[in-house]
Formats: sequence, structure tokens, C-alpha cells
Amino acid sequence: MNYHPRNIAPAALPAPVHAGDTLVCWSRMQAEAGQSLDAIVRRKELEREANGGLFLWGVGNAPSRLAHVFAMMRQPVSAIFSVMKSKPKQIDAEAKDLLLWRAYYDAAGTPRRLPAASVVTSRAGTSAGRKRAHYALMCRSDDSLRIDRGGARFDPLAFRNVGERGGPVGASQVTALLRQVATQRDDASYEVSMTADLVEGYWVRLCDPVLIGPAEKAELDNLSSSSSAEWSLLAARLKDRPALNLDDDLLV
Repeated sequence: MNYHPRNIAPAALPAPVHAGDTLVCWSRMQAEAGQSLDAIVRRKELEREANGGLFLWGVGNAPSRLAHVFAMMRQPVSAIFSVMKSKPKQIDAEAKDLLLWRAYYDAAGTPRRLPAASVVTSRAGTSAGRKRAHYALMCRSDDSLRIDRGGARFDPLAFRNVGERGGPVGASQVTALLRQVATQRDDASYEVSMTADLVEGYWVRLCDPVLIGPAEKAELDNLSSSSSAEWSLLAARLKDRPALNLDDDLLV
């Protein structure tokens, strides 16, 4: 079944966004799917190298309804990643069985394969049972990915959600599409830990998952000396397995 994002005519910038506005997609990052944050960033750097600058960053919440509009318009949007202040949840830090997502839905609702070297994982289950949906930011960076500690600050109070309501950033919004409305404070509570640019689908829903277990997860955890060529081979091998039917109840 195709996923159909809400259709919005991209004839003009959606109100109240105006030409010259600073638009960012802010995402708070932490350990996920049983992998430390440092290991995730190392894996994403190998992916970026192998894909010629492109990498996908998995996120748990669905896209802003305007993300598809900006993607179709090729409206520039920067991706800003900040390390969460809180420790990762136990369910994220200790996940053993994972889903690996192999495709995404484009703005028209058509499934598209992920780039060859792109691997996005999530835990296989949630506290409510089966995990049935996951999402990703499609990013590009010409610079190597690393966590910058002690650098520039990010002030969420200087931004509002993009859209008619334009509300402030909510505490539960791990990833949000924002526009700047005020000057950022020098003593803001978050750091700019990593940056990129949104490209192609910008913020997409993933599909076509496969199940990977502890052995494959261990391979993803032990990449400190791997090259981008070795990563590409591992990515292809991990994706080459039977598709998972999300209508089944095999995962809990």
C-alpha cells in the first residue's frame, strides 16, 4: 500500500514563511536501536563517504506536513543536530533485535529504494508491541561527520514551528521543522553538535523492513577500522534478506 502525504500546492511559500526566513530542521540525537551515539555517527560517516555526501538519519516522529512542500520546491533547509541532555531510554540503549529499512515513500507516495550504502535501523519492538513505522532525514554534507562538543549554541526559544500556528518547540518534539523568529542567545541550552543540508525527499517515511539479529548488530557496532568500500559491502549484505510482513505478529 502506498503512503500518501497530504497534497499541498507548492506555488508559493506556505504562510507564514517568507523569502529570507531562516529554516532549519532540528533533531535531538542520542543512542538508539542498541547502538551508542558515537557508533551511529561513525556509521553515518562511512555511509556519507560511500554515497558521495548523502546519508540518512533515522528519526522516530513523522514528517512535518510542510516538509514535502519544501522538498518539491527545493527550498533550502539546514539540518541541525544536538545531543540530547537526557540519557537514552533503556529500550533504545539495549535493543537487540532490529529492523533495517530498505526503502522510503517519495512525495507522491511511491516507494523508492534507499541509496545503495544507506542503512537505517530501528528497534524491532516498542512498549506497545510491533514497531510499524520509522522515518528519516535525507541529508548531504561535504564535510566529515563528527560530534562537535563545546562549539556553537542552538537556542530553540529563538525558533517556532513552521506552519499556520507557529507554536514554540515542544518538549516532546525530538525532530522539528522550524523558522527563526528571534536572535539566538549565546548561553542557549543546546549545542550545534552536527550539521548538514536536507536534500531529495527531506523528511520521509520508511518502508520495506527486514529483521536483523544480534550477530548483524555486532557487525554494525564494530566499524572503527572499516573503509567506505567495506561498509558498502556490509550494507548490501544486510539488505539482502527476506522482506518482513508488518501484518504478521512475529515481533513483540
